Order: sequence, then structure tokens, then C-alpha cells
Amino acid sequence: MVRAISLRRSRGAFQSSFSRSMCRACYLVLAVAACSARKVPHGDPQVEIAAMLVRSAADWNRGDLGGFMGDYAKDSMTSYVSGGHVRYGWQALYDHYRASYFTPGQSRDSLRFEEIRVRPLTTDLAFCTARFKLTRGAAVTASGPFTLIVQKRGDRWQIIHDHTSSDPK
Repeated sequence: MVRAISLRRSRGAFQSSFSRSMCRACYLVLAVAACSARKVPHGDPQVEIAAMLVRSAADWNRGDLGGFMGDYAKDSMTSYVSGGHVRYGWQALYDHYRASYFTPGQSRDSLRFEEIRVRPLTTDLAFCTARFKLTRGAAVTASGPFTLIVQKRGDRWQIIHDHTSSDPK
């Protein structure tokens, strides 16, 4: 009988010791997981996003709508606000640009971006303000400020929200 009581105590002590060890191991795993921060993208968001916009304008000026649209996130939540309207989805924005600016035989003004400013919000999100300028020869046909929210996806920044305004005439 004494042996049975001592065995029960030993088993209880073992279970208690095992439970404490498991709790310590769980806490250690949680602490390590909490301390491991997301990897910071290499490079400078200001430089990378400005380069994206320069490339985007070059695609526009070549008549490459696919290249121009490649900087927009290709999903249904990509948003574009302009002229009092909101469009959602990459395809809706692509269709808008194709119908408005990339109709065969239609002349397209030259695009340039100026005054580009980037404010990183997190390691993979940034807020960008700039101005667009469309020109035909020496004449400015349209211009205005815009804001973008861009997200780092893989090794590139992509536009998830674009709000473009036109300067008053």
C-alpha cells in the first residue's frame, strides 16, 4: 500500500514537472515567434517607387497599356478614384484606360510624373504623392496631383489605390 501511494505521488510529480517543462517550451516558442519581425525589403522605397513611376510613364508613352497596368495590383480590390467616380478592380481600370486613351488610331499625349514624394507606412506599404502632366508638343493638355497607396508584393511595388485629380482649367 505504501508503494502504491508513493507511485501515485511520483507519477503526479512527473506529470507536474512535465507540464511545467511543456509550458516553458511553449513560452519560449511564442517569445521567439513574437520577436521575429517581418523582413524589411531591400532598397529604398522612395527610389524604387519613383523608378516604378518613371517606367510606367515610359510604358504609357510607348503605347504599352499592359506595361503601364503592370504596376497596378491585379486584383478585384484595386481602386481608382477620379472625376467623382470610383472604380474597383484591375480589369475595370484596364478597360477604362483602353477605352479612354488607347483606342487604335487615337493620338495619346505624352505622360510625365513630377514632384514624387514617398512616405513608407510599414515595411510593405507606402503612401505616394506626385503630379502627372500630359503634354502634346509644348502644350500641357492635362495635369494634376495624385496619391497612391502602394504595396510591396514580392520584389516589386504595386499600386493598390490611386486617387487622381485634375488641375482646374
